[in-house]
Amino acid sequence: MKQIIKHLQSGDWRALIASFLYFDTGFTVWLLYGPLAPFIVKDLALAPAEQGFLVAVPLFSAAILRVTLGNLYQAADGRWIALLGIVLSALPPLVLVTLPGTPSLTLLLVLGVLLGMGGASFAVALPMAGSNYPPRIQGLVLGIAAAGNIGAVLDGLLFPPLARHFGWETAMGAALPLLLLAGAAIFFWARDSSPKSGSVRHAFATFVANLIALVLLVLAAHDGWLGLQGKAAMLTLPLLGVLFAIAILPARYREVLKERDTWVIILIYSITFGGFVGMSAYVSLLLVNLYHLGVVEAGLFMALLAFTGAMVRPLGGLVADQVSGVRALRWFLGGIALADLLFALWTPPLAAGIAALLALYLCFGLGNGATFQLVPHRWPGKTGLMTGLVGAAGGIGGFYLPVAMGIAKESTGNYHAGFAIFATMATGALVLVVVLRRQWLAWSLPEHAPTGQPAGARQAAAAAAD
Repeated sequence: MKQIIKHLQSGDWRALIASFLYFDTGFTVWLLYGPLAPFIVKDLALAPAEQGFLVAVPLFSAAILRVTLGNLYQAADGRWIALLGIVLSALPPLVLVTLPGTPSLTLLLVLGVLLGMGGASFAVALPMAGSNYPPRIQGLVLGIAAAGNIGAVLDGLLFPPLARHFGWETAMGAALPLLLLAGAAIFFWARDSSPKSGSVRHAFATFVANLIALVLLVLAAHDGWLGLQGKAAMLTLPLLGVLFAIAILPARYREVLKERDTWVIILIYSITFGGFVGMSAYVSLLLVNLYHLGVVEAGLFMALLAFTGAMVRPLGGLVADQVSGVRALRWFLGGIALADLLFALWTPPLAAGIAALLALYLCFGLGNGATFQLVPHRWPGKTGLMTGLVGAAGGIGGFYLPVAMGIAKESTGNYHAGFAIFATMATGALVLVVVLRRQWLAWSLPEHAPTGQPAGARQAAAAAAD
């Protein structure tokens, strides 16, 4: 513990706290639909696939917005970007608290896009926190900042009881004081020390265009404007959003998409963080449908699971700092694959199911920290952009999880097929990490060889360390 405190004192700890609070409250707002979904479903009489789509829209929105928000961070002061994100995140609770009557599904989908701004805070909070600390402790610092995903705990603990007593629309208003607290911390404490490049005006215009396009895409998927209906429209939506976001990025940033390592990291994070956020958005519905729990009880279990995954994320970063994210991910991805496989083959009783979900969340959280230990080492001059791209992958993975679960439930009557898909993905990512481990250790453990050495010498040194 003394060593950790010493590490944190080597940088601006107040800026780190501000980044943590920004991401924490953003995460809370981002997943608001998850714990409130059983109440919303009852009022709007939604089918299982529609339920999955509703809770997945904020995940989709955050995924795509992270790309252009990461681009904006490369050009502008992260402090002001964070304040803009907080204001936009506050609009859905304000609308629902003041709106008379029950809102329509269409309105909830549009507001869900704005809720995604909370999740998009990832692309600003992490690099802004890391910019105030030396490279040697980036795993620990980014793990602490990203432990703001503990905001999902508040979702499970706070909002279902409020919804039961005051209605779910009014309950959403409880997010507003949290956002105000985060805004004050950012205004007074936040500091962005990262280098900037590019046009702020162009980056901001790109972000605004992306936000408008997301609203249109979500409505198009819901109303069939693109010639696709139902499940096909839901499954196609993220692909269209990603293509649009990439198309409006500056050409120099698209170069990283030509690198193999980019796509492997994207796959890994879509499993670790995508699994955490997607399951957090859907687990209340899962527990209600699978084990017939009450909505408040399901919310409490959601809080327990989210707390577990959030609290171990810094530990995952710390472990990765010591042994490298490459080695650590072999264990964490293996754990995710096994836990998903259990649910794919069997519906365990409640106690065993909760234990398996806890193990799954442990691996999600540890894997999140380990993955982001690799990013600053592999892309030192493009951390903001890569945080946005990789974070987008996590959001897309999170989008597909509740959608796949909802479709599986509607099509087969159970969730086995949905879990089988994600067990297969985790196994594939594990195989890739094993195959690439020697090449990745050459740059993820720079102390084993000077960067001026030829690639072959660095790989030999990493192999010896492994």
